Amino acid sequence: MARSAILGSSLAKKYWMALTGLFLVTFLLAHLAGNLQLLDMSPQGQLKFNAYARFMTTFPLVKAVSYLLYFSILFHAFDGILLAVQNRQARPVRYVKENAGANRSWASNNMALLGVLILVFLVIHMKGFWYEMHWGPIGTDADGNKDLYTVVAAAFSQLWYVSLYVVMMAVLALHLLHGFQSAFQSLGLNHPRYTPAIKNVGVFFAVVVPVLFALIPVWMFANR
Repeated sequence: MARSAILGSSLAKKYWMALTGLFLVTFLLAHLAGNLQLLDMSPQGQLKFNAYARFMTTFPLVKAVSYLLYFSILFHAFDGILLAVQNRQARPVRYVKENAGANRSWASNNMALLGVLILVFLVIHMKGFWYEMHWGPIGTDADGNKDLYTVVAAAFSQLWYVSLYVVMMAVLALHLLHGFQSAFQSLGLNHPRYTPAIKNVGVFFAVVVPVLFALIPVWMFANR
């Protein structure tokens, strides 16, 4: 019997990987836009960031989208792992003369590994910030909002965490370098006129977004 279930075939998995991946790309842009406020370390900047954090955790529409986000992260990760396992099982024996790196980059050959590293980092990251924001013993600022800024500043005052964050942004960049263009390809959105532009936008996104994310902890550590 043909495997026609929504997650039964590698093609179905690739469609879902592409859709959830592009959704997460959109989230990265929104998350970066909010987090860049941390570069303003003045008292006013701290109050603005705390107000932003309150809005992101209390506004009903944002809360609804956040649940879709959590589902997409888990689905994208486990779907990617299943796809990698399925692809490996489909060709259990590699030809002796096969040169895996001839037409594919290191990132494209190790997307599952990069994804697992990012997932582990997300667990650490959410424990340090998301969990603390919701259930941690956080004080309030002058405006009566939870003082998440102080929690972030404390985390980014530790060299080991700043170093880990920067390394993981490099991992994210490698993941995006292949994943951005691959998502459009998996959805069949290939065209001689548009594909080069998609590739260039993907490279730009994969470099600039992780660099800006990495800039935040480095800036806060240097100016603590």
